[in-house]
Amino acid sequence: MHKVISPQTDFTQKSAVDWRVSDHLVPYDDALAEMEGRVADIRAAQKPELVWLLEHPSLYTAGTSARPEDLLDGNRFPVYQTGRGGQFTYHGPGQRVCYVMLDLQKRAPDIRLFIRNLEDWVIHTLASFNVKGERRDDRVGIWVNRGGGREDKIAAIGVRIRRWVTFHGIAINVEPDLGHFDGIVPCGIADQNLGVTSLVDLGLPVTMADLDVALSESFHDIFGNS
Repeated sequence: MHKVISPQTDFTQKSAVDWRVSDHLVPYDDALAEMEGRVADIRAAQKPELVWLLEHPSLYTAGTSARPEDLLDGNRFPVYQTGRGGQFTYHGPGQRVCYVMLDLQKRAPDIRLFIRNLEDWVIHTLASFNVKGERRDDRVGIWVNRGGGREDKIAAIGVRIRRWVTFHGIAINVEPDLGHFDGIVPCGIADQNLGVTSLVDLGLPVTMADLDVALSESFHDIFGNS
């Protein structure tokens, strides 16, 4: 079941962008089909832009740059080939996936700016919980400095853009089973000093609902009210 938050009933009541929150685990194939349809509708000006918040069952996805050797245990979970950028990542319960379908022709037809805005969206959202998320020029995603030379990834970013309409988006670790990342080399990064973390792993009892509110508020700060 989906909870559709219209512009009139959005938590912030600021945006013309539709917000949808799914209260069940959404199969990956179903999510792809829905995104494809919505992107076409946005491009045809038949439906408004959409931010869709959801969780997936446990699975691995391979981006367009994924290397076969980075799939360490292909029997653990289903593996999906996807048209988004990036390499292998894990999705599963306890991880907030945010699919972002925006019309960049109406905003700013600048892909680098869009990616930077996604990064800023995550960074501002994490700051709501006193977590300092950081970008790295040589690594995709948002990272947390754990001290002693160790850094852990707390959010993944992977997007696709078709005729200036975006889809796929970001994934923030709230309380997933971090052991499930062991079946892949996350984003192709095998450095022993680089791992994965979550809000709960950092000692923060954040709920998915807490994160959703922070995501909504930060979205408007970064992307504006249109």
